[in-house]
Amino acid sequence: MLARLSIRDIVLIERLDIEFSRGLAVLTGETGAGKSILLDAFALALGGRGDAGLVRHGAEQGQVTAVFDIPKSHPAAKILADNGLDDTGEMILRRVQLADGRTRAFINDQAISVQTLKAVGAALVEIHGQHDERALVDASTHRQLLDAFASLEKDVAALEALWDARRAANAELDEHRAGMERAAREADYLRHASQELKALAPKEGEETELANRRTTMMQGEKIATDLREAQEAIGGSHSPVASLSAAVRRLERRAANAPALIEPAVKAIDVAINALEEADQHLNAALAATDFDPAELERIEERLFALRAASRKYSTPVDLLAALAAQYAADVALIDAGADQLKKLEAAAAEADKRYGAAAAKLSAARVKSAEKLNKAVNAELAPLKLERAKFMTQIETNAAAPGPEGIDRVEFWVQTNPGTKPGPLMKVASGGELSRFLLALKVVLADRGSAPTLVFDEIDTGVGGAVADAIGSRLSRLAGKVQVMAVTHAPQVAARASQHLLISKDALDKGRRVATRVNALAADHRREEIARMLAGAEITAEARAAAERLLRAAS
Repeated sequence: MLARLSIRDIVLIERLDIEFSRGLAVLTGETGAGKSILLDAFALALGGRGDAGLVRHGAEQGQVTAVFDIPKSHPAAKILADNGLDDTGEMILRRVQLADGRTRAFINDQAISVQTLKAVGAALVEIHGQHDERALVDASTHRQLLDAFASLEKDVAALEALWDARRAANAELDEHRAGMERAAREADYLRHASQELKALAPKEGEETELANRRTTMMQGEKIATDLREAQEAIGGSHSPVASLSAAVRRLERRAANAPALIEPAVKAIDVAINALEEADQHLNAALAATDFDPAELERIEERLFALRAASRKYSTPVDLLAALAAQYAADVALIDAGADQLKKLEAAAAEADKRYGAAAAKLSAARVKSAEKLNKAVNAELAPLKLERAKFMTQIETNAAAPGPEGIDRVEFWVQTNPGTKPGPLMKVASGGELSRFLLALKVVLADRGSAPTLVFDEIDTGVGGAVADAIGSRLSRLAGKVQVMAVTHAPQVAARASQHLLISKDALDKGRRVATRVNALAADHRREEIARMLAGAEITAEARAAAERLLRAAS
């Protein structure tokens, strides 16, 4: 429900705050008082098209804020969640219009795109009138409205799940069939390539390992001589280790006579002997590493040649040959076993088609049946709205050859304005005044099903009076029992049924140098006076006041 509307520095409005109550709120006032400006500002807050002309003269920017109190289960709250926006319990829509034409949009003080603001606004408010860009006049919403009227939303959700399963089954079938066709076209080549790569048995990383081993072997041959000479010097016949060991033994025999002199030298010689022995071990290991079988080097080079030849032949890096071999083997297996799998997938797709088709047909039958009830209910509302010769009908085109997630039906609301005339789509056949009354009849029947929580009717009573205006007021009041309703009206019969009456006026400021729009909530006495003005015009008579009183009593 819309809690309040705040407007700053919009044309003719310096500062304006409006608190809205539940039920039916009417906005009245003389022509030119600023009702259109209010609706322009409201539409701006809901994501409508920006316009630099909306900014009050002399101001750098204008701002409109609309605050809503909605449950967390409402679709608008889901849009917030889908866009990563915080839900603070209230939903605050704010739009800033700059004088240079740029606009900024915010929800709960978080910057958003205008498209997101428009999506949230459409879920919160429907404006029926000159600002209407969506609501019931959009034929693409008629199926959802019919489903909401018939409480078919769960059936539609179940059908969407069947549609997804059907699409997945057919996609898997198509992919398998395409793979079989591709494999069949290249069957001989695939079998040969698969066998050749299987025999080669390439491994990932094998080329690098072999190349490194070959390099080590070829370099080892060059340094082996130097390694042997070093090993001979340290551990061979000319090794100093034996003489050093003998010297240590002699010194150790003399250690008792002069330990302070001998022990440091013995320790140093032990360290030298250990270092020489460790060096000898490293040299032996290095010589072992450089020692290779020439036949092994030949085998490595032949393996590298075979791998690189296969890489060139199949235009694939050596490291990817193993993956290519697996792919070719899978393609050959697909040829060999694909026929059986194809039968299974065809059966699964056929079963998914069957389940979807049965559910779609059942939903279509339910829509046809519900459409008859909707037609009857709407047509029952037309006579009091001076549309007694008109006829409302729900046109359903069913085409099983063009299925979709929501079924096989295309739904559109049609009307026939007079007997003998050709019926057609609501938007194309009904005139402006007729369209407003058709929409009102529809909204009354649909009530809170398939509807935004706040409805705005802009001069829905234009061109009617008396009993028709009273019928419009009665239906707006009934509708307000389900959702919040606001109506801009010139009809006293409509104004008399409001639970909140707001008077729009234009006041002169600065000794008449400028004017400003004001909105005031009217108490009982002032309501009677305003309704009397709507009845009588400029000069309010006692008869007009008495008539206004009768309207108020009749509506209470």
